[in-house]
Amino acid sequence: MSVLVTGGAGYIGSHVARLLTETGTKVIVVDDLSTGIESRVSGLTSYRIDLAEPSAVAALEALMQKHSVDSVIHLAALKRVGDSVENPEKYFNKNLGGQANLLLAMKGAGVKKLVFSSSAAAYGIPDVDLVSEEEVASPINPYGQTKLIGEWMAANAETAWGLRHVNLRYFNAAGAGWDDLADTQVLNLIPIVFEAIKNNSKPKVYGSDYNTPDGSCIRDYVHVLDLAQAHIKALDYLEQDKREFNTFNVGTGYGSSVLEVLEQIRETTGIDFEHEVIERRAGDPARLIADASRIMKVMGWKAKNSLVEIIESAWKALG
Repeated sequence: MSVLVTGGAGYIGSHVARLLTETGTKVIVVDDLSTGIESRVSGLTSYRIDLAEPSAVAALEALMQKHSVDSVIHLAALKRVGDSVENPEKYFNKNLGGQANLLLAMKGAGVKKLVFSSSAAAYGIPDVDLVSEEEVASPINPYGQTKLIGEWMAANAETAWGLRHVNLRYFNAAGAGWDDLADTQVLNLIPIVFEAIKNNSKPKVYGSDYNTPDGSCIRDYVHVLDLAQAHIKALDYLEQDKREFNTFNVGTGYGSSVLEVLEQIRETTGIDFEHEVIERRAGDPARLIADASRIMKVMGWKAKNSLVEIIESAWKALG
């Protein structure tokens, strides 16, 4: 039996694939390599497939049968929030069309276990200090909408043909589990700051007048290796016949402000860079911190790495 990891050549996906491999699990990777890096999955069986293409259904079903795939971890998706606002159709096509094709292939091949890569973006702007899974999901951008609809799609497949599924709502993944699996996409705060340092420019802080201790936004940063471990726990959970919950937050339960992250980066790198405060971005909540008690209670998962380890590993991986 084997596990299919879609988006397995990406930042998070490559960590999941490697961790699974180290536990002795046979891993099959599917990635269109639009942002994934082929060298990250060197030595693994991999296929270059765009899930959103009509031909993907037959190709996926065939490889699932060929490799006796038992479970799927679905991470392949577009994830740029701003881009999703400007090009919503592209996100609906890739993220929802791709997932629909994947589910069709799973149904055809008789594969009934799915771990779905969801996101805290599904919550939108919750007016609470700690966000639990009971909070009403109200995404404010097309990217977040595709994640919430993806959860609905999995739930409908459960009703229709017995799919077992877990939705993992990621908070802010960062760091590196291995030096060759660094986050090379300059999309999130820590890589953005590193890029600014490299270019001798000032990283931008969007707003300093939020209702937080230092005025900057607070987020929950989870080490990517801890996040990858949550997928292993989720696969084990799907083996249970009685499963009370389908949706789990993956975070630390602890928040760090943008200015705190910048200060820790200064301490880790030894570079005393300056930053620039500019206007707020529309739709940024003042704080977004996970209530991670459910996944701890049900799966026994808890993040092990702090912000210090996250930044140290990310900096080391970039060389």
